[in-house]
Amino acid sequence: MPIPRLFTPVQYLPGVGPLRAQLLARLGIHRAVDLLFFFPRAYEPVAALRSVQEFAENERISFVGTIGDLDQRVTQSGKHLLGAVAQVDGGGFTRLLWYNQPYRLNELKIGQRIVATGTVRSTVLNWEMVQPQLVLLGNDEVPESQKPLPIYSLTDGLKQSSVRRMIADGLPALIDQVDEVLPAEVCELLELLSIRDALRQLHWPTDMRGADNARRRFIAQELLVLQLAIAIQRQLRDSKSSAPCCEPSGKIHSRILNRLGFMLTGDQERAIAEVGHDMNRTVPMSRLLQGDVGTGKTVVAQYAMLLCVAYGYQAALMVPTEVLAQQHDRTLRRSLASSRVRMGLLTGSLARAQRQQLLEQLAAGEIDLVIGTQALLSEEIKFKNLGLVIVDEQHRFGVEQRARLRQDGLQPHYLVLSATPIPRTIAMTALGDLDVSVIRQRPPGRGDVKTYLGCADSKESWWRFVDEQIAKGRQAYVIAPRVNDASDEEIASVEGVMLHLAKGPFSHRKLEMLHGRLPSERKEEILMRFAEGEIDILISTTVVEVGIDVPNATVMTILDADRLGLAQLHQLRGRVSRGTGLGYVCAFPSVGSDADDNQRLAAFEKTNDGFELAELDLRLRGPGDLMGTRQHGLPPLRIANLSRDALLVEQTREVARMLIAKYPGLDHPSLERLKKQVLNRYSQTLQLSDVG
Repeated sequence: MPIPRLFTPVQYLPGVGPLRAQLLARLGIHRAVDLLFFFPRAYEPVAALRSVQEFAENERISFVGTIGDLDQRVTQSGKHLLGAVAQVDGGGFTRLLWYNQPYRLNELKIGQRIVATGTVRSTVLNWEMVQPQLVLLGNDEVPESQKPLPIYSLTDGLKQSSVRRMIADGLPALIDQVDEVLPAEVCELLELLSIRDALRQLHWPTDMRGADNARRRFIAQELLVLQLAIAIQRQLRDSKSSAPCCEPSGKIHSRILNRLGFMLTGDQERAIAEVGHDMNRTVPMSRLLQGDVGTGKTVVAQYAMLLCVAYGYQAALMVPTEVLAQQHDRTLRRSLASSRVRMGLLTGSLARAQRQQLLEQLAAGEIDLVIGTQALLSEEIKFKNLGLVIVDEQHRFGVEQRARLRQDGLQPHYLVLSATPIPRTIAMTALGDLDVSVIRQRPPGRGDVKTYLGCADSKESWWRFVDEQIAKGRQAYVIAPRVNDASDEEIASVEGVMLHLAKGPFSHRKLEMLHGRLPSERKEEILMRFAEGEIDILISTTVVEVGIDVPNATVMTILDADRLGLAQLHQLRGRVSRGTGLGYVCAFPSVGSDADDNQRLAAFEKTNDGFELAELDLRLRGPGDLMGTRQHGLPPLRIANLSRDALLVEQTREVARMLIAKYPGLDHPSLERLKKQVLNRYSQTLQLSDVG
């Protein structure tokens, strides 16, 4: 049989064939190279060598012995059963049983020395081991130290032993055909195995250290490819784009600060300095401003917009919802009432005539500052001289959406805001094209929030507490995960909670419902009435988590809180810290919530630090769920984990930056294969098509 090549269809590998090839195809394995890079998901731990006297019920162990007897038969159910009695070194016997493995008769004979590994169980007469793994020994051979066994992901009809055998039979001849992707200096810097050594240790590790080193090699390679793609993207942006230079001169700087009318925190001053430095360059600013709930990011954004407008350019603020757009519009109009800044509001519900008039004003440069939802991404919209784009709650907009507000010719500066603190590893990967400013300090005078974890028995007393707060003139939120009781699951719904509270503990209070299915005008009207104190309790879905600012609402109840992520819970809590009064939040888990849910809720109760909660959420839920990182358009990582591999994320980032600085565009013979891998994986999602 000819030696298979890397791109040989997998069915032609030894031990595969067309039927198993169909099963492997379900796992995305079509060619020999796919099987070669089919990473084990874990490894079976090495089983300790034991004598019969040391056997323990249902323990996975190994023993050395000699085959003393063999028999085979067909069971009543039609299965082939092969049995062997092994005399264990040091005394005693163990019976070995294999179902549907008649081929073992060809390798076993009486007197054969073996090492058997499996789970032992006690019968009336002796110890027994079913489906043990065997290593055959020569008569005088001393057993080697046992080696970890890889565990692969499977599909129906495919057994672990079959995958191991296919890999053992077909892949060793392929490894020497694999070319090294990483240059020697990278392997040396990151202390990585060569690709061929890593493949051998991955599938046939000498010990767990070898397996770990093999996995580390491929994790580092995957992260380095991503970091290089991000570094190239930044390089392209900085070298080929030109932005308006807006210098924060002393006079302009002072005038804007006077207009803001706030005493800035140290973090806000630092963030404004970083934004001003970026906007004073002709390279487009690409900066992420992240800060915990209530830390005053909007003040920094307003500074950037006024700096842009001071130089005659237009600024656009894009937010995820109409409610938030209208709220920003009201706030900024109050702040800029006596200024000459011309403002516009663009949302999907705008009347056709109003929309057309606004589009004409934007194109003519008659509007300096426009606030809007995703309606700003429409191809109809033309700016005369767009100088700054600010996106609030940036994780709700993907990479391609973010890029749509770019324009031909002069590029705008770009500032993204996030009230959801972002773990460092995600900021360096999914958001790695952005520089980062962080605001942690809260402006003086903001009230603290006390958080409690409730239970079914405490709910009535909590409702009494809420009623007492309303009697003192405060307002309250009640959050439910869904709108109605459409399914059989016992999950709190806005409509169900409204009915229960209106007939029960709050029959004497003014209640209202809010959820995403309501028309925009209706949602806006409800929020206006709530802000003006006409509603005592707002019963809502999580639609209020972003940007709703009602300082008098200081109490929140979150029902079925375990169904929400930590970041979302923390955002909701931020709604009751808008004023100077003390806020109160009580989170009630669902009946039967699991250990992970309880761990998250305990952390939510314990800390108000959004950055700490974000890191915990990353560890517990993974990056895909935490920040909606899938929306950033990046292909999923195959083997790396942003939480577990945080150190390698940082190390590969530094190596990527070093390589790009030393070899712009990765234009060097030693980097040819690595560059090809970067472009194959990320040229579309990160717009790297200009790289040769």
